[in-house]
Amino acid sequence: MPFARLATATTPTCHIGLGLAAVGRPGYINLGRDRDLGEARDVDALRTRTHQLLDAAYAQGVRYFDVARSYGRSEEFLAAWLEANPGIDDVVVGSKWGYTYTADWSTEAERHEVKDHSLATYERQRAETDALLGERLDLYQIHSLTPDSPALTDKELHARLADAAAGGLTVGFSTSGPRQAETVRAALAVTVDGEPLFRTVQSTYNVLEHSAAPALAEAHDAGLTVIVKEGMANGRLAEPHAPEVLKSVAAEAELGCDAVALAWILRRPWVGVVLSGAVTLGQLASNLHAPAVDLDADRMTRLATLTEDPRVYWERRGRLPWH
Repeated sequence: MPFARLATATTPTCHIGLGLAAVGRPGYINLGRDRDLGEARDVDALRTRTHQLLDAAYAQGVRYFDVARSYGRSEEFLAAWLEANPGIDDVVVGSKWGYTYTADWSTEAERHEVKDHSLATYERQRAETDALLGERLDLYQIHSLTPDSPALTDKELHARLADAAAGGLTVGFSTSGPRQAETVRAALAVTVDGEPLFRTVQSTYNVLEHSAAPALAEAHDAGLTVIVKEGMANGRLAEPHAPEVLKSVAAEAELGCDAVALAWILRRPWVGVVLSGAVTLGQLASNLHAPAVDLDADRMTRLATLTEDPRVYWERRGRLPWH
């Protein structure tokens, strides 16, 4: 398991990863992108921004980097950074397959990505990922599994993924939607020759949407590394959009709403890595203060009042525009 490398790290930030979903392409659903990125969204500008974030994250102890085929040029940007830093050999690199980026570097595209969990898509995208990341790829995840995904029942696909695992690649999956817990439990039941197929799970989990918590704890107990995505709820938990309760706790802690939101996640014993989706150096620095946040019982209780019904949460997320 490549995540064993993180177990030897001693910095508090080793359990915070950097996800490149928001900087690998010009358009995304996170709130505040106009303010954060401005008009500088050509390929060179976002490549430079990504490399600056990677430099800063690594310097401050971050050791997991997360990309995907559908995150525009995120794999390309990360591959170039790794090539420019050949001495860096202690990071864990994860990517995902199952969505194809279709926006052609436009924020006005009718469709930004297309989902397909077929074996043919796996083979095509695996070759594309290998061409960029090669042996630096540690983890390959099925992107956004849902209970109705054919990837949960496709035995031929399972066999190919098991072959990849036998060759040293860690195989995982991510989840999305209001039925994440059901998806996690279905994936835990997938075996090849009597052995569990998946070794990691990446799910949405935050103070607004934490319905998958029991299933993620079960995954951890089964030996999977749990990676948390969308800990900031696509910007809904950051200033100026954060709920008043979160703002109050952050003021008491004298740290940002983002640090508090991520600290709330890190308090879970089953969380292996929580992703930062920072797009500025200031956001990254603030996110990385999460391990220093003091969340006592009273603050945890107050934050618990922010819970939304999963269906409401995901309906609202589905209405977020691509900025």
